[in-house]
Formats: sequence, structure tokens, C-alpha cells
Amino acid sequence: MIAGDAFQGRTVAVFGLARSGLSAVRALKAGRVEVFAWDDKESYREAAREAGAKIIPWTEWPWDHLTAIVLSPGVPLTHPKPHDVVERAREWDVEVIGDIEIFARSMPAAPVIAITGTNGKSTTTALIGHILKEAGFDAQVGGNIGQPVLDLAPPNARTIYVIEISSYQIDLSPGLTPDVSLLTNITPDHIDRHGSLEGYAAVKQKLLHQTKKTGLNIVGIDDMLCASIFTQLSANSGPSCVAVSVGKVLGRGVFVLDGLLYNAGNDRAAKVMDLTAATHLPGAHNWQNAALAYAAVKPYVTDTRILTEAIVSFPGLAHRIEDVGRIGKVRFINDSKATNADAAERALVCFDDIYWIIGGRPKAGGIASLEPHFSRVRKAYLIGEASDAFAATLKGRVEYNACGTLEVAVAAAASDASQSKAAAPVVLLSPACASFDQFQSFEQRGDAFRALVSHLAPEAA
Repeated sequence: MIAGDAFQGRTVAVFGLARSGLSAVRALKAGRVEVFAWDDKESYREAAREAGAKIIPWTEWPWDHLTAIVLSPGVPLTHPKPHDVVERAREWDVEVIGDIEIFARSMPAAPVIAITGTNGKSTTTALIGHILKEAGFDAQVGGNIGQPVLDLAPPNARTIYVIEISSYQIDLSPGLTPDVSLLTNITPDHIDRHGSLEGYAAVKQKLLHQTKKTGLNIVGIDDMLCASIFTQLSANSGPSCVAVSVGKVLGRGVFVLDGLLYNAGNDRAAKVMDLTAATHLPGAHNWQNAALAYAAVKPYVTDTRILTEAIVSFPGLAHRIEDVGRIGKVRFINDSKATNADAAERALVCFDDIYWIIGGRPKAGGIASLEPHFSRVRKAYLIGEASDAFAATLKGRVEYNACGTLEVAVAAAASDASQSKAAAPVVLLSPACASFDQFQSFEQRGDAFRALVSHLAPEAA
């Protein structure tokens, strides 16, 4: 645990007591801070009480004594409108921050690599951590992936913090100054929380403006918004900038052509490795993740052999194009982390003869953008709130069943795939939706899929 001793002797409140909120309570108490806390769920309140917080409804907090409130990333800060607790904090001139801001203010000097973007950030974060560990560093990986950042271990001489940070968390972390900031890509997502695509992109860009002047910004430039951000950053006298592309030759930067990774600098491009050897990083989207990770670790890992061997040995990320088993000729792929259409597209292009489980709480735009890949889908199985809207998009293009639940969908997809004439059919859970209509998280949804597959036959576990 990292103690929140930057607030020692002060009074701080925590609103929202799920993973990061409870972690903040524990870190603040370890830093000898008086903590008030509230959550609508009794079980969360009880856990915070046991951690030493004073559990009082937020309307009754001693607002005139509060230094800051730590807001859960899931609570609206600006859009569609600020939560009432945020409005109250502004009335009392109380700072609103997140758990990563506590980390930033309380940490002694230690390198920080921060990763953001719409898609690919979790795989890139995990891959960076894997490479650093293989190179002998104490890579502490957390934030929006895995452990809350304050649950990570205090630093030693070999520690590098690798933090995935969402747009919500960036808004709450004005004091985070990474040594390396990385932007994977930007596509429409979370528009309801940022007002517009431009507002969403501006928050992502904010992280790169916070990078240390002596640090490094890395940007995937294969979408227009990120290309524009890279151009703006390169024109400023701030940190050095590295462009990353898949399918485009760069005069300077890191790029991938036909699966081959190149590092271009000093008027020449040097081949680094063949990424097709990294079997758990399939497809062009994963080549982008690998190229981004390569650029991020280069300042720390000078032995190219160690770096490339680590990329090849990467075991993959749970819930992201995760192979969870095979029954006869049918392969089962868990891509529960695909919570929007762009993320689902990255799985669809990897397979043929797909029996596609799709649905949940829909995002803006639905799945219309995926029509070019419908020819790969033999049948779709619709679940959750998006069923009717997705049925309307698929009608006349892809055969589908309205299954309602994941359990029904897995059974139906497995049966149809096994009886098909396809040589290697794939049952793919790639929902293109948030999970919150039927599950608490995409992780829970993916775990449920894995369990359902394991119950179909012992060899599929």
C-alpha cells in the first residue's frame, strides 16, 4: 500500500466506496488522515467503517473542515451534470480529486508510465509491465486495470509504476506528472460523460500536457484525432514525442508493416522483430499495442533481445481475445472487454466462421460501423438491453437469435457451431456493449462466459 501522507493531519472525504474508493480510505488512514466516507451500498459502507472511516451521509460532512473529497471515477464530475456532491464541494471551495491524485501527491520520486486511450490501453499496459518485469524491473501495474493504484507496493530502486488511466481518472488527477505518457487511439466513447467527442479527446490530451518536461509522449497516430494531437504536441517545446503507426512508414517513430516492427530514427528505419511470433498478440490492433509498448519501455530497457523475447512471451490479457477452450472443432474466445464497436471490430477481424455473442448496455452508434465484417459472422446471439437495436441492424444481413441472457446464448452458439459445416468455427463473446445491465463489470461477464464454457465439457475448462 502507498500511504496518503500528503494529506497527513487534514480531513478528507471519500464518496463512492467500491475498489478505488475503499483503497483510498485505507491509504489515507495509513497517512494519518481523518476520513469521512459515504456510499449508497451498506456493504461498501461497512468495509470503509472497518478500515477506519467515519461513515456519515455526505450532506452531513463537516464541509468547512474538508481539504478535499476523493470522488469515485464512476460519479459524474461535469456531464451530463455534476453530481450533487460535486456541486456542494464547489460551493465550499473543496477540491475534488481521485485516488490517482493521492498517489501523485504522496509518492516519492519513482518513474511513472501512464497509458490512456479508447481501445488497447489495457493490453498495452499489461504488456509494458510484462516487458519491464522480464528485464528485471519491479513493475507495479495498476490503476484502471487490476489493482487500484494506492494498493501497489511502495517503490524500491528498481520500481517503475505502470498505470492505466481512464478519461474519468484524468479529470480527477491534475497533479499526475508521468515520465512517459502514452495515448493509444481515440474513437467515440463515453460521450455522455464528456459532452462531445471533442471534449473526450481534450481530456485524453490533458494527460500528455501533464507529462514531465524531460519526459516522453507516445501517440498512436492512425486516427485523425490522435494525429492532430501529435502534431500539436510536436510543435510545442514540451516533452519529446514519438509517433506510432501500423501500416504507415514513418520517417521518425515506431511503425509496423506486414507484422514487422521497425524503429525509425536518424534517417533510417531498423527492423526490430516479427510480431507474428507473438501468438498472444494477434491482429493489427495488437501490433499497435506492441509498437506502443516497445516505444514506452525503450528508455528503460536497452537490451533489444530481452525486449523482443518479452513481447513474444507475453501471455495475453484476460477478457481480451482470450482463448478459453476448445470443444471438438469449436474454439471459444472471451472478448468481454470489448465494450464498444471499435473494440469488437478488433476481434472480428481475427476470425472467420464466427458465432457471435453480442449485447449488453449499448454505446452511442451501436454496431452499424461493423457491417463490413458481417460476412465473417455465421450467426449472432443477442443478449441484454441492446437486443432490439442490434436486431434491427442485423436484420437481412446476419442471421440472429434473441437469447436474452449469456447462459442461453452460450448454449445456443455452442450447439450451432458444433453442428455447422465450418472446419474451425469460433464462438466469440465480443459484446460491443457495457456490461452493467446484467453484470457488475466486463470482468464478471467474462468470468461467467468462461465458467459456462467450462461446464459444456471438461476439456473446455
